[in-house]
Amino acid sequence: MKRAVFLDRDGVINEDRCYIHRVEDFVVVPGVELALRRLQDAGFLLFVVTNQSGIGRGYYTIEDMRRVHARLETLLARAGVTLTRIYFAPEAPEEPSRGRKPSPQFLFDARDEFGVDLGESFMVGDKLIDLECGWNAGAKRSLLVRTGYGAETERKEPVKVARAVVLDDLSAAAEWIVRGLGDNAESDSSVGRGSDEPARGDARPTKSEPSKLGRSVS
Repeated sequence: MKRAVFLDRDGVINEDRCYIHRVEDFVVVPGVELALRRLQDAGFLLFVVTNQSGIGRGYYTIEDMRRVHARLETLLARAGVTLTRIYFAPEAPEEPSRGRKPSPQFLFDARDEFGVDLGESFMVGDKLIDLECGWNAGAKRSLLVRTGYGAETERKEPVKVARAVVLDDLSAAAEWIVRGLGDNAESDSSVGRGSDEPARGDARPTKSEPSKLGRSVS
């Protein structure tokens, strides 16, 4: 079976500029392309798992989102990176949803469709629902990055976040995974796991330009 890294989009791959739906507003966090290339070269399949509630809220359309994703894939292709699949949940929070995080359904879909070994795979995000998605799926580890909402999540949910690995950004997360630290860490889904002390660093969350819609909450 194959190993994979599952990635939240806004705040992890790109700056969270509030319900992004215009290509010109899509700005990749520095270092993301090289980080993903490093993971890919290490043999990981790469998946994006994103809540896009702006569609369900009526802020933008699926086609708007697809144009943004096309831009993302073009930027990554220049670095030789290919995303295996982008999974998205378009529903608003109050609507029924098959895959909206923290549901692990999209990770199960990747397991079934692409032969992913979830027990040897990782979830990377900037919100508690991202971490919970990985835990619910039985991923090896869930990693919190301090970009986007990550620093805020770390500050507001210290007890819950203690179960995760906390790193400055996706570049640091890729380094942690590839260097094999995850191979020596106990799986989040195992019995009797401990609460690891989160990794520490100096990076601060990516700043976003203000918008009349406010920050996205997905």
